[in-house]
Formats: sequence, structure tokens, C-alpha cells
Amino acid sequence: MEKALIKHGNSLAIVIDKPVLDLLQITADTKIELTTNGDSIMLTPVRDKKRQARLQAALQKINNQFGDDLKKLAE
Repeated sequence: MEKALIKHGNSLAIVIDKPVLDLLQITADTKIELTTNGDSIMLTPVRDKKRQARLQAALQKINNQFGDDLKKLAE
């Protein structure tokens, strides 16, 4: 998806479409971390540490229980 920057005061801004915000569960209150490698910009929503830990535990449980089946499906 290509986007154009828009003028916002003395700065430039980019508008993120609602479907993308919904997909990433980003709201106006979500803090965003901006990083760069000198060539690209990456925006990452800052997530609650407890929420991240629960997510990782759930993913690990799924992987332990269904990992072999998921690998077979991927082939």
C-alpha cells in the first residue's frame, strides 16, 4: 500500500486507514514506538507486558499441542 505524507503544521504526517488500525487493535490511546534502520521506518504499537506474556504463553501452548499438525498443514 502506498501512502502520501500530508503537511501537519511544521511536520509531516501519514494517515493510517481504519482497517489497518482495526487489524492491529490500535486506537487513539495506543502508544506507538517508532524505529528506523536508516532506510525504513517501522511503527509498532506498545503493548501491555502482562498481555504480551499471556499471548506468548497461549502461542506456546498451541505450538506444543498442535505444532506437528500445523507444520504438516503448512506443507
